[in-house]
Amino acid sequence: MRVSIMSSGMICAVSICAMAGYARAVDAPMNLYPNTSAMKWAAAPPMLPKGAQMTVLSGDPGKTGVFVIRLRLPANYAIPAHRHPTTENVTVLNGTLYAGMGDKLDRAGSKPFAAGGFASLPAEMNHFAWTKTPTVIQVEAEGPFAITYANTADDPSKRQ
Repeated sequence: MRVSIMSSGMICAVSICAMAGYARAVDAPMNLYPNTSAMKWAAAPPMLPKGAQMTVLSGDPGKTGVFVIRLRLPANYAIPAHRHPTTENVTVLNGTLYAGMGDKLDRAGSKPFAAGGFASLPAEMNHFAWTKTPTVIQVEAEGPFAITYANTADDPSKRQ
């Protein structure tokens, strides 16, 4: 009987702890986008060349922690060679993203990533991307989001 009482006490303690964890998870804000029209798009920050639009799906790209954003890239858009301080995971949702590694944008050396394509780019690795047609990509990374251009003259936030 003593074992039975101890077992019951342990089960209750575990259940209470599990429920407390569940309550914390339920209290966390949920980001629900049942369709793309529910997303709020705005001009991408000035660290990216003009013309792109961005929506934040989860997290805050300006703060420490994981975030998920989507970028709408217009036709004939290019992001010169750059790197990030953290790993960047990119999924192409529609259109085709052309991308490659290196210190300069190299269209001939680029690979096309069609809808469904994925790339995981290690931290501090120079890479570039461009489009021929409108393209939407999803980016997941650890914030704060930062871009360092391989050639400082390519940094659109430094232009006047």
